[in-house]
Amino acid sequence: MRDVNNKVNNASANNGTATAIGVAQVTNVAVCYEAIERVQNRHSSLPGIAVFYGRSGDGKSVAAGYIANRTRAYYVQATSIGTKKSFLESVLREMTIPPAKTASEMLGQIAEELAKSGRPLIIDEFDHLTSGAKVEMVRDIYESSQGTILIIGEEMLPKKLERWERFHGRVHSWVPAQPANIHDAIQLAAIYAPKVCIDEQVLEQLVGAVRGSTRRTCTNLEMLGQRALENGMRSVAMSDIEKLMPNGFITGQSPKPRSF
Repeated sequence: MRDVNNKVNNASANNGTATAIGVAQVTNVAVCYEAIERVQNRHSSLPGIAVFYGRSGDGKSVAAGYIANRTRAYYVQATSIGTKKSFLESVLREMTIPPAKTASEMLGQIAEELAKSGRPLIIDEFDHLTSGAKVEMVRDIYESSQGTILIIGEEMLPKKLERWERFHGRVHSWVPAQPANIHDAIQLAAIYAPKVCIDEQVLEQLVGAVRGSTRRTCTNLEMLGQRALENGMRSVAMSDIEKLMPNGFITGQSPKPRSF
């Protein structure tokens, strides 16, 4: 994983940008980069679709958006109300190509651009496309371009895709997102609580409490940092948690009903 992180940093340097402006180099950034690189460097006879999947809150979208910038990938998000035509139009907007009149022509435009440019296509929130013939539409884009496509979705996405054997058979790599760890928390703290030094024991307890959720780690770090500053504190130790977070860390459990 360290080698992959070095490659991500080198890719950032080659683009003339800092490696961490608002985005920490956490595990899933490296995992996402490795997924795209693996498929792009595949043998020409192998399929070119990778699936990056995991729980909501694992930081998949943030990682993918960051890696899209580093690799010049086209990045789109599917929506719950989107049609096949609106999805194709969103991809062409990302490509800055005026859409043709018909869906068939638009699909051809997308495939031609992927084949010509060699740039990857990242499709986030792919679970929204697992209805009707939308999955087959993406397979058609792949077959016509033979490009690199990374799709991103929830933990059950691989299981959902079993319904489409022809698509399932074109998957080169199944890449699970990883839960946040203490090393990720240290890097996230530098972004979400930059003015406060948070003890590693606190970070370990936080990561455990939120079961490795990157999103909830970030939410708690920001709140912890703000409350520490409000109390005139520049450092946070385990002994300070009860004072700063009297109701405990935000873990996803609904608040208990209040009694008046």
